[in-house]
Amino acid sequence: MIDLVIIGAGPAGLGAAIAAAENGLKVCVLDEFVKPGGRLLGQLHEEPDGKWVNGITEAQKLYSRAIGLGVNILCGVSVYDLIKLDNGWCVFTTDKTIESKCLLLATGASETPIPIPGWTLPGVMSIGAAQVMGNVHRVKPGEKGIIIGVNVLSVAIARELQLCGVHIEGILLPQPSLVSGDAANPEKMMESLLRLSHLAPSPLIRFGGKWVSPKLGARLYPKNGFKMWSIPIQLRKTALEIIGGNQVEGVRVAEISATGEVVPGTEKVVSADFVCIAGGLTPMSELAAVAGCSFCYVPELGGHVPLHNECMQTNLKGLYVAGNITGVESAKVARTQGVVAGLAIARELNALGHRADEKIDVAIAEVRETRRKALIQFQPGIEEARTELHQKFYESRGKKILL
Repeated sequence: MIDLVIIGAGPAGLGAAIAAAENGLKVCVLDEFVKPGGRLLGQLHEEPDGKWVNGITEAQKLYSRAIGLGVNILCGVSVYDLIKLDNGWCVFTTDKTIESKCLLLATGASETPIPIPGWTLPGVMSIGAAQVMGNVHRVKPGEKGIIIGVNVLSVAIARELQLCGVHIEGILLPQPSLVSGDAANPEKMMESLLRLSHLAPSPLIRFGGKWVSPKLGARLYPKNGFKMWSIPIQLRKTALEIIGGNQVEGVRVAEISATGEVVPGTEKVVSADFVCIAGGLTPMSELAAVAGCSFCYVPELGGHVPLHNECMQTNLKGLYVAGNITGVESAKVARTQGVVAGLAIARELNALGHRADEKIDVAIAEVRETRRKALIQFQPGIEEARTELHQKFYESRGKKILL
């Protein structure tokens, strides 16, 4: 029996593996993808200081450090079941069965694309799939694309696709429906967009983002949208249908009011050879459910997340979580959460040594500081939501602790 199995070789999983291995634990990391790195592999962006971050390079650094510490990393391996043992966990994979004293779930998040008429045509994909094609496999998803869904993810990846040499005709809203919900509401999406105004290359947009209210902004928003990096962001246009014969040929769009109603007589077809649907992210918590974790629904964190404390410990002994399974945030936050989990697991196995609690407290403070400095926030109120979630964890154990 080894000390720790980590499911997920993204920034959280690799960060945890390094922290645990540095304290002498025998660690095995599993990932269903053929390369380690997780969401890092698709990232390519410019920081406010002008420094470019290449996710592939960052993933390689973490991988090399983990391998240097003796971590066993198995890629192309899927986990299909977990069983709690008296003294640990049994992990069933497509390669072999592994028993460990502790288990960390760092499975990340999955996309939630919004169904739109015509979305089964070849050439329609999720925004994350386009990111992986361009940044990981170095293959253009097409020459001219339209992105349906205005959110943090779609704006960031639109810029990355542009850097791949792809022309983005525009980013617009999905058609109002019960399924699309707030994603089709210009006022709600204006609120989301204002949180990204500090990234805009235009000083006017950056200034306006500080002072314009979402309701006023949606009403004043021009019909043809504003441009960021020459990409039109169109909150007053909606995608009614993706059209084409054997593949995508375009999107039928229409103008909408500030509250989301389609304006009659404004329909037209915009040509494109591929379409990306961006419906946001939600934690991948299936394995936590299989394990028997308790859950909480937290909209600010992306949906249902395993109940856990600030040390990333769940209500099940020896089971920890880190990264986007605990709530959708940046890769940097995920990595720091992984460090906390790795140290907490080392403490549980009596491997952390002198001043163990102090080391973990420092790591927790680093998570909060990284979150505070994050370039983008996927949802408002994340820190407050996490504090409330942690409080519920202690209340579930009959404790009430002021955090």
